[in-house]
Amino acid sequence: MSAMRGLTVFIADIRNCRVRELEEKRINKEMANIRSKFKETNLNGYQKKKYVCKLLYMYILGWEIDFGHLEAVNLISSTKYSEKQIGYLAVTLLFHENSDLVRLVVNSTKKDLDDMNEINNCLALHAIANIGGREMAESLAPDVHRLLISPTSRSFVKKKAALTLLRLFRKHPDVMPVTDWAERIVSLMDDYDLGVALSVTTLVLTLAQSHPIEYSGCYVKAVHRLKRILIDRDYSLDYIYYKVPTPWLQVKSLRLLQYYPPPEDQKLRSDISELLQIIMANSQDAPKNVQHSNAQNAVLFEAINLAIHLDSNSTICAQAAQLLGRFISSKETNVRYLGLETMAHLAACVDSLEPIKRHQDTIMMSLRDKDISVRRRGLDLLYSMCDMSNAKVVVSELLRYLQVADYAMREEMVLKIAILAEKFATAYSWYVDIILQLISTAGEQVGEEVWFRVVQIVTNNEELQEYAAKTVLNYLGSPQYNETMLKVGGYILGEFGHLIANYPGCSPIEQFQAVHSKFNLCSLNTRALLLTTYVKFVNLFPEIKGQVLAVFNQYRFVLDSELQQRACEYLAVSTMPTDDMLQTVCEEMPPFPERESTLLLKLNQKIGDTEDKRVWFIGGKEANLERQEGLKRMASLRMNSTDSQSSPKPASAPTVSTPTVSTPTVASPTAATPPPQQQQPTAIDLLAFDDLTITNNTTTPTNNEPVPVPSEVPLAPGYELGFNRLHYLPDGVLYEDNTLQVSIKSEYHGAHGRLAVYLTNKSLSPVSNLRIHVPSIPDKLNAQLTGETPREIGVGAQVQQLVQVESIDVFVEAPSLLIQYNGQTLHLKLPAILTKFQEPITNMDGASFFKRWNQIGGPPRENQVIITSQVPMQLDNVRNLLQGFKFGLLVGVDPNPNNFVGAGVIDMGRTGGKVGALLRLEPNLEQNMYRLTVRTPSETVSEQLRNLLERPLTFGA
Repeated sequence: MSAMRGLTVFIADIRNCRVRELEEKRINKEMANIRSKFKETNLNGYQKKKYVCKLLYMYILGWEIDFGHLEAVNLISSTKYSEKQIGYLAVTLLFHENSDLVRLVVNSTKKDLDDMNEINNCLALHAIANIGGREMAESLAPDVHRLLISPTSRSFVKKKAALTLLRLFRKHPDVMPVTDWAERIVSLMDDYDLGVALSVTTLVLTLAQSHPIEYSGCYVKAVHRLKRILIDRDYSLDYIYYKVPTPWLQVKSLRLLQYYPPPEDQKLRSDISELLQIIMANSQDAPKNVQHSNAQNAVLFEAINLAIHLDSNSTICAQAAQLLGRFISSKETNVRYLGLETMAHLAACVDSLEPIKRHQDTIMMSLRDKDISVRRRGLDLLYSMCDMSNAKVVVSELLRYLQVADYAMREEMVLKIAILAEKFATAYSWYVDIILQLISTAGEQVGEEVWFRVVQIVTNNEELQEYAAKTVLNYLGSPQYNETMLKVGGYILGEFGHLIANYPGCSPIEQFQAVHSKFNLCSLNTRALLLTTYVKFVNLFPEIKGQVLAVFNQYRFVLDSELQQRACEYLAVSTMPTDDMLQTVCEEMPPFPERESTLLLKLNQKIGDTEDKRVWFIGGKEANLERQEGLKRMASLRMNSTDSQSSPKPASAPTVSTPTVSTPTVASPTAATPPPQQQQPTAIDLLAFDDLTITNNTTTPTNNEPVPVPSEVPLAPGYELGFNRLHYLPDGVLYEDNTLQVSIKSEYHGAHGRLAVYLTNKSLSPVSNLRIHVPSIPDKLNAQLTGETPREIGVGAQVQQLVQVESIDVFVEAPSLLIQYNGQTLHLKLPAILTKFQEPITNMDGASFFKRWNQIGGPPRENQVIITSQVPMQLDNVRNLLQGFKFGLLVGVDPNPNNFVGAGVIDMGRTGGKVGALLRLEPNLEQNMYRLTVRTPSETVSEQLRNLLERPLTFGA
C-alpha cells in the first residue's frame, strides 16, 4: 500500500484542508475522477485497488460512498494478496448483512474457503464474521465447519473458524445444523494448541447452552483439560499470564461445567473436587501486581461458583464463605464487586444463611459504595439473603437507601422491597406500613403491578381493611403525596372507607375532601378511578351526596369521553327514585381469585441476560428450585441417551428455563388482576403530580443568604449539550463535570410541570453548603421548589430536589437553574421550554388539517426555513425527534410518504391560553436538506418553535 503514490498524495491533500469546504471540494473532485476511471474498461488490478483505497479513506472520514462496490467485489477474485485484501476490507466496511450485494460476494468467499492457501482462508473468515448475514450463514457455515475440523487446517485457521461459527450462531442460530456437528466440535477441545482449545471451548460454551444434551460430551473434556493445566502442568509457556496458566481457558471450562448437573460418576466428582482445592490453594499466594491479582481472582471466583453449583453445603463452600467475607471488604472495587456477586450466588443456593449474615453490616455499607455496579450487587445480595429473621432490618435499610438511591436503581429496588415485604410479613400492619411508605417515598418509580398487588391483598384480608383505610387516609391528608398513593387511597377508601367513618378525622366529608383536593391535578385515568370512588361514597355516605353530585354534574361536559361517560352514568344512577340500582352497582368487590404474584415475574423481566445464560437467579433458594429441577431432568435425559442403543441422540434437547416461582403472601396468594376501574393500560405518571399550585413568583432561600442573580453569573461551559438533548427527551443528564452530575426527570400536564433534579457527587469529598434556586420569569413562567433542599451530598451519594413550573404566558427564554455549593455557583438552564407544555394531536384527518392550515395563513404567523443537515438523514430518527417535541404525527395527510405532518396544542396558562401548532417537514434525501414550515396563531410561538426544531434537524439528535 505504501507504493500507491496517488493515495499518499490524496491523503496529504485532505490533511492540508483547513476548513470543511476545502475538504468537501477536494473529495468531490476525487469522486468525479474515480467515477470516470471506473467507467473505463481497461483498468488493471493495481488501479482498482488504488481507487478503492481512496473510497475507503473517504468512507472512514464520514463521507457517503454510493459507488465502487462492484469494483471491490471484483478485487476479491484477484489472485494477488494485496488486491484481495483491499477487496475484502472494502466489502467488510461498505456492506452490511442485509445488503443486496452480499450475494455477489458469497461465491468468491466460498472459493477462498476451499483454497489451500491459509491466508485466503483467513481473509474469507474475517469477512464472514464481520458481515454475518443470514445468506452467508446458510451458504457458508458448512464450509467454515469443514475448515474447523479439517486435520490439514493450520491452528490459526481453526481459531478463526471457531470464532466465525460462534458469530454466525449468535446471529442466526436457526439456520445452522449445530446438533449434527456436536461430536466433531467437542473433540477439538482436546487440541494440543491452547489457542484452538480456547476458541473451541468458547464456541462450545455457547452451543451447550442451547443444546445441552447433544454437547454433553464437553463435560468430561473440560475436566480433563483442567487436569492437564492444574495437575499435569501441560501447557506452553506462551500461555502463562502473570504466573497464572491460561486463565481464560480455566474460567471458560469452569463456567461450562455449571451448565450441567453434578456428575454421577464418583471418579469425576473426585477429580473436580481436587481441582477446586488446587485453585483455592493457589489463591493463597500473594499477588505480585494488579494483573496477577485479576487473573488469579477470575479463576478463583469461577471455581467458587462451580463449587456452589455442585454442592452449596460442602466444605469448599464453607471455606469460600470465609474468603468472600474478606473480598467484600477489599479496597479494590473489582474484588468487592466479584465478592458480592459470588456471595449472592451462595445465598441463592445454600441451606443456611448464617455464614452470610455475619457480614450483614458490611453488605449494607456496600449500598453506599461510590461505584454503582457495586451498589447493584449489594442490593442483589441483600435481596437474596433476606429471610424471616432479618427481613425487618433489611427492608428498613432498603427503604432508607431508596431516598438517595440512583434513579437507574429505583424501580428495581421498589420491586424487591415490595416482594420482600409481602414474602416475609409477620403482621398485616407492618406490611401495610412498609408498602405505603414505599409508595410515598418512590411514587414515580412504583409500577402499577405494585399498587395492584396492595389492593388485592387488602381486598382478600378483612382484618387488614380497616387499618389500611386509616393509614392511607393519613397519607392523603399530608401535603406531600403522589399519584400512585392517590390511586391506592381512592380504591381502598371507596371500598372500605365506611369501616373508619366513625373515627375522629375520618368522617365521610373528610374522606371526600382528602381525595378531591388533588382531583384536578391528576391524570385523566386517575380521575376516572376517583369518579368510581365518588359514586361508592354516594352509596356508603348519603350525607355527602350533594357534594359528590356537584362533581358529577361538572364533569358531564368535559371533553374526555371516558370521564364524561362515567360522570353522566354515575349521576343518573345516583339520582334514581330508589337506591336499588346504586346498591347493586356499588356492591363490595369480591376477593380476587388466587393466583401467583406478578411482582417476581416483573423483576425477572428486568434482569437481562448477556450472551451467556445465567446459571443461577437472584433471590433465595426458592428462586432457583425450578432450575434445579431442570438440571435433574437433564441428567435423566443424558443417562437415557447414553443407555439407548437404538437412538444415539434424543429427538430434542431440553433447555433450562427461567423460573416462575410463586411468592408467599401475607395471607393466601391472590391474583395480579388490576382493580376494575383500571382495566385499560395507562401511561405511568412518572413524577406523581399533586398540588401544583404556585403560591409565589420567586423561590426564596431558607435562610437570609442573598439569592444570586442569573444575569450576574455566567452560564457553565458546555451546558448546551445536555440542555439541547433534554428539549426532546423527558429525562437524562443535564450537566456533568468532575464534581457534580445533574440529571433531570420531568412530566407535564397542561400548563403545569414538575421536574426532579438529581444531584450526584462524583468527587472524593462531600459537597457542602448546597443551595438550589430556580428564579421565575415574571409574568411568563412561575417556578417553585418543593420540599427541603439537602444541605450536603456525601461522597458518591445522590440527592433530589423537586421543581414545580407553571406557564402563564408565551415565553422564549428557559428558566435558570442556579446551584450553589462549596462557595461557588453553577448556572445552568432548566429544560422547561415551550413544547414541554404541548399536548400532541393524532386524530386529525387531512381535510381538517389543511382547513386549519389555510385559516392561519402565511407570514407573519407562518415561519419557514430551509435547513441543510450536517448528518445523514434517517427518517426514523426524525420521527422520534418530532414526537419528542410532543407533536402528534398525522399519517396519510401528506401525499408524499417521506414528509412529516404534525399538530399539537400548547397550553400557555391563564394569560397566553391554548395555542394550536401545525407543522410540515419536507425532507430532500438526495440533497440532505429539509424545508420546515410552522404555523400557529401567534407570531412569537411560530418563531420559537422553528428555532427549537432547527438545531437538532441541522446537527442531529
